[in-house]
Amino acid sequence: MAARHVLKRGGEGEENARLCLQMRTARHSALWLRGTRDDKGAELVEAALVLPLIILLVLGMFWLGRGYNSLQTLTRAAREGARLAVTPTCASCGNTYPTEAEVRAVIDASLLASSMDPASVTGFSMQRNVVLNPGSVPEVRGVVISFSYPYNLVLPFIPGSLSTLTLPVTVRMREET
Repeated sequence: MAARHVLKRGGEGEENARLCLQMRTARHSALWLRGTRDDKGAELVEAALVLPLIILLVLGMFWLGRGYNSLQTLTRAAREGARLAVTPTCASCGNTYPTEAEVRAVIDASLLASSMDPASVTGFSMQRNVVLNPGSVPEVRGVVISFSYPYNLVLPFIPGSLSTLTLPVTVRMREET
């Protein structure tokens, strides 16, 4: 608005306004051109730096989700074994409890049904007649089954020794009387 006013008057003020406008326009166009010349490959470099991290994050979420699914499968198999371990056989058969081999066979069958290798189970232990609520009256006794299973994460840029997790499973179940 002020530049129009100066232009209407004419004379020296008009010349100064034109010169100022030309300098301002030249300066802005020079800044704009300089910014585009310097940023030509910046997007490509940023993508090259960020894209591997995004891929690693997405793959990590996928494989950790599969690991959680495997842990739930292992827990379900241990529960099935513990359920068998705490139920006595028929009363006419003497009310005996299943052996550790029979319990392990049920756990192995459950793992095979979920496409997991029962031979990879390590540290299998089954403890009978364990007090499940120490210090409480009446005492509740039961079975504790525990074991571990190795799980391999498949992540790029991560060494093999860091990508192997051991999934521990412990299940406690009350004995039926």
